[in-house]
Amino acid sequence: MTDPAPAPRPKGRGLVAVFALAFVAIVLVAGAPMISVVVAMVLAEANGCTLHEGFTNPCVIWGADRGELLYTMFVAGWFGLVTLPAGAIALLVWLVAAGVAFFLRRR
Repeated sequence: MTDPAPAPRPKGRGLVAVFALAFVAIVLVAGAPMISVVVAMVLAEANGCTLHEGFTNPCVIWGADRGELLYTMFVAGWFGLVTLPAGAIALLVWLVAAGVAFFLRRR
C-alpha cells in the first residue's frame, strides 16, 4: 500500500507568519524599555506615588513597598537609547527581507 499524498499547503502563509512574528518580536524588544516606563508611571500615578529618576521613593502597592521596583522599571527606559536605534535598524532589515521575499514570491 502507498501512503496518500499530503494535502497541498497554501503557498506563502508560513512565510507571512514568520515575517509577522519577526515584526512583533522586533517591535516588542525595541519598545520594551518604553513599555516598562509607561507601566511604572501608570502604577505610580494610580497609587499616588512620586516617581522620578533621582532616587527611590516609597510606594505601597498591594500592601508592600514597590518603590524600588517602580524606580528600576522607570530607569530602565534609558535602555531605549540602545534598543530603539537597534530596533529601527532591525526593522529596516526586516523591510528589505520582506520586500525581497514578496517580489520573489510574485515571480
